[in-house]
Amino acid sequence: MQVREAMSSEILVVGPEHTLRQAARMMSARGVGSAVVIDPDSEGVGIMTERDVLKAIGAGLDPDVERTGAHLTWDVVYAGPDWTVEEAAAAMARGGFRHLVVLDGREVAGVISVRDLMRVWAREHTPTVT
Repeated sequence: MQVREAMSSEILVVGPEHTLRQAARMMSARGVGSAVVIDPDSEGVGIMTERDVLKAIGAGLDPDVERTGAHLTWDVVYAGPDWTVEEAAAAMARGGFRHLVVLDGREVAGVISVRDLMRVWAREHTPTVT
């Protein structure tokens, strides 16, 4: 199965000037563990994860003051929509992360998460009852 078949194509996008609280509220409302961060003043796409928010708050930073741009990952490993889910899982395991931004050319096509991979795995490994 390819990443395009397993990824979430409805992604949450935030800007680098959103506060951590705003990003966390939006992620919570959408039931997602990450937000794609697009900064119109720079090249590339970043990702803000629930782990980034947790690290900042755990360090005693104020989520109403801190901006996503200061706490996200810019050094992102991107997946292609033609990757297999096995390739995506291997990249996540190597990098120690739970989300991959999926780029189709230079455009964000979606995000694939460990949750997406587990859903695929469960569907493919659940015995059918006859």
